[in-house]
Amino acid sequence: QVQLVESGGGLVQAGGSLRLSCAASGRPISNYVMGWFRQAPGMEREFVSLIDWNGRRLYYADSVNGRFTISRDNAKNTVYLQMNSLKPEDTAIYYCAGANSGLTPRAERFDYWGQGTQVTVSS
Repeated sequence: QVQLVESGGGLVQAGGSLRLSCAASGRPISNYVMGWFRQAPGMEREFVSLIDWNGRRLYYADSVNGRFTISRDNAKNTVYLQMNSLKPEDTAIYYCAGANSGLTPRAERFDYWGQGTQVTVSS
């Protein structure tokens, strides 16, 4: 089993940037498709981005495409989400997740989840 711990969240003004990190332990993340999801208050958890096992295929939600960049460093067992040009509507708890198989943006297909990190974007 793999444990995931997110960090890097915080309060930022609109137009600013944050870099989220997801540190894994227990097993190599090279075994997993990794993704980021987010959940705003009163809203369902939504897909943000995912990356395949070796980082060659990247997928983004339309709402973040062109502003966010997902990456992974399997040697460091860490996944990142660089978030630029942040907007107030990006405010949410951001979760890192790992899937045993399949490139899918569906949250129910992910097997492992972190506790989340809060991102707040002020206008």
